[in-house]
Parts: sequence; C-alpha cells; structure tokens
Amino acid sequence: MSKSSTVTIRERPVQEVASAKAGGLTIHGETFMVQTDQRIELVDLTNRVMEYVRRFNIREGLVSLWSMHTTCALFINEFQTALLSDIKRFLEQMVARDAEWMHNSPEHSDCDRMNADSHLRALLLGHSLTLQVSGGEVVLGQWQRVLMAELDGPRARSLSCRLKLGTCPVSPLPVSSISRRSWIATSASI
Repeated sequence: MSKSSTVTIRERPVQEVASAKAGGLTIHGETFMVQTDQRIELVDLTNRVMEYVRRFNIREGLVSLWSMHTTCALFINEFQTALLSDIKRFLEQMVARDAEWMHNSPEHSDCDRMNADSHLRALLLGHSLTLQVSGGEVVLGQWQRVLMAELDGPRARSLSCRLKLGTCPVSPLPVSSISRRSWIATSASI
C-alpha cells in the first residue's frame, strides 16, 4: 500500500456557475468560497444559502450543499455562542489532535499537515446537506442553521451548491384528498 493518497481527477473541472435542463428538471449550480481564520471554526451559511435560493424565484425544490474538502464539514444545528464552544470542545474530546494517528506518521503517510484529527472529525459531521425549498424559502426549524465546520484552517474553502427544481407532469392530488393520518401511516411503513 502506498503512503500517498489516491487523487480524484475530473475530466472537466467543476464550473463555478452552471445551469442544466432535462425534461422537467432544472438544476442551477454555483460554487461558494468561504475563507476561514482559525484551525477549528464554525461558520453560519444560512443567510447565504437562503439568498441563493431566493435569486431563482422558485416555489418548490431542493438545494444541496457539498463540501469539496475532506476536512471541511456541513451540518445543521443552532448557532449560539455557548453551543458553538461546546461543539468545538466535543469534537476536540472525541478526536484528540495529539493521538498517534497513522496519517500523521511519515512512516505511513506522505501528508505533512498533521491533520488526521481533522479528517476523523469530518467523519462525525458529514460533507453534504440537502434541504427542502417550499414557498420560495429554505425549510428550516426555528433554531436550525446551516453550518460549516472548518476543521483544518485557516483556509479558503469551496462549497458546491445545487438548486434542483422540476415540473410535475401530472396534476397533484388536492390536499384535502390526502389525510395526514394516511400519510403518516404510509411514511412509517417505508
């Protein structure tokens, strides 16, 4: 086994701004850049994502956000100073920076950043989010915010954002014909 990481090579680079249509599906894509200032930093992206969705004046759809980095994660949580400190402390306690990680050892790895802890912390949080858009707005609960976790900063980070919307080829059922109870029963049996 090699000390080097396997590199993913695209035939074409990800476009900073792109749009595509196929049948009734339309996708708008854009790359966001986020500059961080600390090794571990939590950034609130909610307003930026909401503004992106509003620019397209759609009523219903999905918006996906994807981190283009293995040490930068995306998740939903509350954005409150005490909780942000707790999240950072939790990540530091769950994955110790100074543990004897093979990724940090020149004997096993060619990585000189000494950032195994950052990769492992990203595993806990994930690299992507898909959010619903309804009534022209991103669907989030009262205290939910779209957060980015910088785990190996400071760095410039690229986030791929894709907005998906489609047209329905058949008329939807009237809301009154679908009872809440039958929807819950159907959902629970899936």
